[in-house]
Amino acid sequence: MAQFRLQGSKVLAVDLTGDAVKAKNGSMVAYDGQMAFKKMTGGGEGLRGMVTRRLTGEQMTVMEVQGHGTCFFADRASEINLVSLHGEKLYVESSNLLCTDAGLRTGTTFTGLRGGATGNGLFTTTVEGTGQAAIMSDGPAVVLRVSGQYPLSVDPGAYIAHTGDLRQSFQSGVTFRTLIGEGSGEAFQIRFEGEGLVYVQPSERNTVGGDI
Repeated sequence: MAQFRLQGSKVLAVDLTGDAVKAKNGSMVAYDGQMAFKKMTGGGEGLRGMVTRRLTGEQMTVMEVQGHGTCFFADRASEINLVSLHGEKLYVESSNLLCTDAGLRTGTTFTGLRGGATGNGLFTTTVEGTGQAAIMSDGPAVVLRVSGQYPLSVDPGAYIAHTGDLRQSFQSGVTFRTLIGEGSGEAFQIRFEGEGLVYVQPSERNTVGGDI
């Protein structure tokens, strides 16, 4: 299996011994050894992936890299976080997914209505299986634990990813931003309940004041 390691906080090094990884197209900055490259299309495999890409308009391209040696990945000097999966599912915004073990299954899931956030569609990318994934954040990511006793509300522009047995819903009404006079429509937050982990970034995406 490919070995993921960080070179500082903004470069991912992946050691390959004949195995493969899938990475965001254009994110490779260097490699040594013998590598073969294949361009793929994001949104999931098979017919369902094709339909989902058409529904979401998501044309995220992915490249598969296979060989012997070390590959180095980075994207716009984003901070990189490693997530180890042991049969569970990772939900991540497609723009925040940098690289996964090729053996991990990727797809998409419908997450509800939050179309007012630029870059935050109705669908979230899923990564499932056993292996490692690298996700990106604008600034160092914070990992927050959700328990039955402590549900969590997150600004949609700060949300990156989550794992665990979590129920996701959308709360409208007063948010962090309406308190400081931003936003003109119906503001909302993402609410998580259950048991799991939520990854948030300190710098928000360009959302329309958290509005729908």
